[in-house]
Amino acid sequence: MDGFRTAYVYMRNNYAGALSETDSGYAFTYDRGYLAQADPAPVSLTLPLQAESFTSKTLFPFFDGLIPEGWLLDVVSRNWKIDIRDRFGILSVACRDAIGAVSIREEQR
Repeated sequence: MDGFRTAYVYMRNNYAGALSETDSGYAFTYDRGYLAQADPAPVSLTLPLQAESFTSKTLFPFFDGLIPEGWLLDVVSRNWKIDIRDRFGILSVACRDAIGAVSIREEQR
């Protein structure tokens, strides 16, 4: 890994929060503006709405589950020249237009 990275998590194209690499693993934090919306939805039942950050030594299972598998994972790894073991890097590039309500972006918009 090349230093710490951040991925921006969107729920139905609304910025919901940031997923970051940390010294001890990963952190996901909901955006305060997102939490203040009239009816925000959690990105996952395993990541309920809260102001405090979630932390994990490994990539959260919900986010890891968004990553393609099999031949599609090989295509993503080869096309973007990302090591297949770099789950965070693959998540950042392969889940921009994920099926479902959640998408991941490398930049906040």
